[in-house]
Amino acid sequence: MDTKGLLKKVRKIEIKTRRLSDHVFGGEYHSTFKGRGMTFSEVRQYQFGDDVRAIDWNVTARYNEPFVKVFEEERELTLMLVVDVSGSEAFGTKIQFKRETLTEIAATLAFSALQNNDKVGLLLFSDQVELFIPPKKGRSHILRIIRELLEFRPLSFKTNISNALEFLSGILKKKAIVFMLSDFMDKDYEKTLRIASKKHDFTGIRVYDPIEKSLPNLGIIPIKDSETGIVKWVSTFPKKNRELYSKKYRDQVKAFEEIFKKNGAGQISCSVEESYVKKLLGYFKARV
Repeated sequence: MDTKGLLKKVRKIEIKTRRLSDHVFGGEYHSTFKGRGMTFSEVRQYQFGDDVRAIDWNVTARYNEPFVKVFEEERELTLMLVVDVSGSEAFGTKIQFKRETLTEIAATLAFSALQNNDKVGLLLFSDQVELFIPPKKGRSHILRIIRELLEFRPLSFKTNISNALEFLSGILKKKAIVFMLSDFMDKDYEKTLRIASKKHDFTGIRVYDPIEKSLPNLGIIPIKDSETGIVKWVSTFPKKNRELYSKKYRDQVKAFEEIFKKNGAGQISCSVEESYVKKLLGYFKARV
């Protein structure tokens, strides 16, 4: 894509997702993800209804009238977006590819963090760490993240969630808000997830295409593994084959849900045909 076309796509994503973050998610994000504590801001005259425990007795004695201490939340949070760019994300049958949905969700979260003056970082992964952008503030930084989400071409099409989590745990020294966006078609990542979720406020957002849930009866069809490139001809006539396909999907979803729940991490599942707006809002409100 040429520069002009890329900038147009970036602007389109910005307009759509920033509107959501400004008018819908900004307050929910702030309420859901608290700062590191309360810091002293100022003193002011006592007003009816103030907590007497907040009275500053030194200032009160000096001015011979009651004054209270005012505290404010210390925000300075870091949002880390960990996004799967493996081959399986470049899949879609109706509305859009999974990667396009992941990009919109990530951009919405990034602008919500920007609105609350938080830092935002990006980690793109396949079976290796493809790109790491350190957390930083500012609109130009968020636009760079969106450009990478739209245009980045991975070196590998395979997936290794554990590698990404291990890198994340090593690179982030302080507690952060972490959203991992993937279809989670992988295994053997529970140990590294346990470590990451103990250290950070961790949420997995699983994005899927409806056809991944069940295979229609279409006769003998070619199915290409988007991560290995291998094509297999599969007969969808036998009900047994379709049931095996559905069972494999259900097992993957069950593993994702159980691993995240067991290790105290949040989880969201969203189809490319669903409104991720409703999914995110429901998740935020449930956590407050």
